[in-house]
Order: sequence, then structure tokens, then C-alpha cells
Amino acid sequence: MKTAFVTGITGQDGAYLANLLLEHGIRVVGAVRRSSSPQVGRLEELGIAHRVELIGCELLEASNIRAVLRGLRPDVVFNLAAQSFVGASFEQPVYTTHVNAIAVAHLLEAIRECCPETRFYQASTSEMFGHGHVGAQNEDTPFHPRSPYAVSKLYAHWMTVNYREAYGLHAASGILFNHESPLRGREFVTRKITHTLAQIRAGREEPLALGNLDAKRDWGYAPDFVEGMWRMVNHPQPETFVLATGVCHSVREFATLAARCAGYDLAWDSDEAGECGRDRASGRKLIVTDPRFSRPNDVHHLIGDASRAKSVLDWSATTTFESLVERMVSADVDRLARGASAV
Repeated sequence: MKTAFVTGITGQDGAYLANLLLEHGIRVVGAVRRSSSPQVGRLEELGIAHRVELIGCELLEASNIRAVLRGLRPDVVFNLAAQSFVGASFEQPVYTTHVNAIAVAHLLEAIRECCPETRFYQASTSEMFGHGHVGAQNEDTPFHPRSPYAVSKLYAHWMTVNYREAYGLHAASGILFNHESPLRGREFVTRKITHTLAQIRAGREEPLALGNLDAKRDWGYAPDFVEGMWRMVNHPQPETFVLATGVCHSVREFATLAARCAGYDLAWDSDEAGECGRDRASGRKLIVTDPRFSRPNDVHHLIGDASRAKSVLDWSATTTFESLVERMVSADVDRLARGASAV
């Protein structure tokens, strides 16, 4: 049985990737910080917590990483661990750099020293592109990161490319555009929208507060994207691939559709406090804008061109935006109805 070592195993992508790997008969070993109790709610929700092996591994300690890799000799390492919330990176730029950038250098160097035959996948991000581009972004689009998160991810991306070219490692980098699911963290705007609207439907009186309603993103479905990760590490040549849907929607559009899925028909207007979304039937204010959720340096428009992944990996996103939003709202409404804890 082949072995996959997955960092970030308890996150959205880690859970869906673990599920996919287990379906392929792969032994899945997940890294968790020794200093914390693993939050395995996502693995439990997928029914696979008992099938995943968890081991303590501190990604900021090089000797620890080397010891783990020497012991496991994994066939593939998926690095999904990150401080992945863009907003928090402005408040914690140094921590974000250590976790997202320096830890990747530790991983790559440990693979080079201990198990150079191991394949490596680095989770890069569309946030590295920044803004100001005309049309969709692809593998040849110049980078212009606009947040500490994006800068840290760009360092990790180029280190992955460097170890591929300098040492011949099978090191692939996936530049993934936004991908969401019912397992998305509630600090991300999409899940914040669906979870809060489900709460409002269940009786919450406080409206949903959002930042920039006009920010546009290319939103896909996470299980589609982990399939792309799997195809990258199985491709004979290690390369960089963009994964995206090629369709762009604003935060306002996401919120409007999510409200509809929750049973509300939103009408947008403005008052003394700023723009807001009201339920047409009752006039109730469901969504408000709050400057506290605006970023110092925002990216306004991101849309990806995944044509290379389609032609080389035969990969494409199969879940529509409408289906994605409906699944997320339905899951949050169902959790509240069952009294289940939210992941």
C-alpha cells in the first residue's frame, strides 16, 4: 500500500483529499501540531476519522520534519497546511510567513535529504496574482501579491519550482482559485454567509455583516479541486497548474443566491449606515456592510484559466456556482436543525 503524508489534514482540503486518497487505496497519514488537540470534525463528518493516522509534526521544526519523513518514507507529500485567512495575515504577517513560507522550505529540504523519490504537492493560491490583469489568469500571468498571505504563498511557490529545477524533485504546484464547500471554515466569507443566513433562518436577530460586496472571485467546489491535486502528483512530469472554474461572481451575488436558498428574496439599498440587503417580503435588514471587514489592500477581481489542466490532466471543474451555494446553505441549515456542531 502506498503512503501519503498530508499536512493540513484537518482542514477543508485535507479532509476531502484524505477521503479521495482512501478511495484509491492509499494509506493516509496526517500531520497535526503536537501542541494542540486535533480538531477532526471535518474528518468525522466525512466518516473517515477512524481510517486516517494522525502523527505529531511541527512544520517549523526542521529536525522534526526530517525524523517524520525518515520514518514514513511516504510516496507523496501534500502540503496543505497554512495560515490561510487573508484578513488575518495583515494582523499576523510574521507568523503567516513562518507557517506558509519557511515551513515549505523545511519540507522541501527534508525531502531532498531524506527521501528524494517522494513526490511533493504545494498548495499555491490565486491570491498570488493580485489584481490589474486583463482577462483570466493562467500559468504565465505575472504575480503581484497584495497581502502578507499572498506574499508568503509566492515564496513557497517559487521554492517548489526551484527544488524541482535544481534538484530534480517531483514537486508540483497547484495554483488554485477559491474553492468552497460545507466544510469551509466559518472565517471565510462564503461560509460566513451561508452559516449566518442559516442562523437567521433559525431565529438569529442580528444581521450578517460583510465587507467589500463588489469583490469578485472564481468560486469552485473543493472536492473537484482535490481531484486536480491527485492528478498533478500522478502526472509523469512535475509542473505548475492553475485550477479554476473560469466563471466569476461577486460577494454580493454569492450572498443574494445564498439568501434565496435560505428562503429570502434580497433587495439591495443604502441607508445612513451604508449598503444593506433586505428581505423583500418583510423589509427586514438581513445583510449590512461593515468597514471592519475591509482589507488594507484588497484584490477586487480574480478569474482563472484552467485550460492547461484540461488539456494535460483532463481536469475541469464540474460543479456549478449555483449548486455549490445550494449545497453549502443546505448543509448549514441541516446542521442547525439537527443541533449538530458546526465545523
